[in-house]
Amino acid sequence: MNSSAYPPIDWARVDLLIDLALQEDLDTTGDVTTNSVVPEEAVARAVLLCKEPDMVIAGLGVAERVFKKVEPRLEFTALKHDGDSCGVGEVFAEIKGPARGILIAERTALNFLQRLCGVATTSAKYAKALAGFKTVVLDTRKTTPGYRNLEKYAVAVGGATNHRVGLFDRVMIKDNHREMAAMEGPGGIARSVERARKMYPGLEIEVEADSLEEVKEAAGTGAEYIMLDNMSDEMMAEAVKLVAGRAKLEASGGITLERLPRIGKIGVDFVSSGALTHSVKSADISLDIRVEK
Repeated sequence: MNSSAYPPIDWARVDLLIDLALQEDLDTTGDVTTNSVVPEEAVARAVLLCKEPDMVIAGLGVAERVFKKVEPRLEFTALKHDGDSCGVGEVFAEIKGPARGILIAERTALNFLQRLCGVATTSAKYAKALAGFKTVVLDTRKTTPGYRNLEKYAVAVGGATNHRVGLFDRVMIKDNHREMAAMEGPGGIARSVERARKMYPGLEIEVEADSLEEVKEAAGTGAEYIMLDNMSDEMMAEAVKLVAGRAKLEASGGITLERLPRIGKIGVDFVSSGALTHSVKSADISLDIRVEK
């Protein structure tokens, strides 16, 4: 994906996250080990090293911001770009300057970088599994609190696509909304869509459906999207026939990497998976000090 297609990073929010991370690491005392062991005038060169195969890089700008916030005199040189792949033993960035600054910033920078690279790498695997199909893989709102902007950025860097950002940018009528609407009697889905359209005419509407009967009702409301929640492959295939292009269809729930090609063959438009963000393994990256001889 071209970098211009990535969602913009909210740097004001990132700065807040960095400040919080550094504060919990340094408290009011600072790095007692570095301050006592490393001479104030010492300079060093360090590298960021990939330690796993097929890692997708994301978050280089965030890592650089951490180092510069700790020690503005540090020079951060990216040897690759966000979205590039990296293999075991590859150096993808270099940091030079005051040694204390490198060591103080090390863990905070790695925590951001490892998390975001993990999200991007997982997203790349999911996107690859749907290569050749029209089905697009989406993320969800199941993100680390406060990190949604960064994690959705990393999802896009990995080649997957962002779903709605929050509760404000798409009407999504889910199971609990349907239950509340049913308290007023039959036709709750149609009634909910009508009310949402009237209150927020500029927003698209998505309806979650657990059964084919609910799919049929949702398709008749003019909602732009219907989420097929925890449906079997057979039920999804029936839903595709039932809707017949009247709405975009999104498969969700019980989505695994192995299942994606089967879902792609069914012909739904989207598949969403919280696994892109909520259960990602952080990438294996180290910062190594390189002594010049």
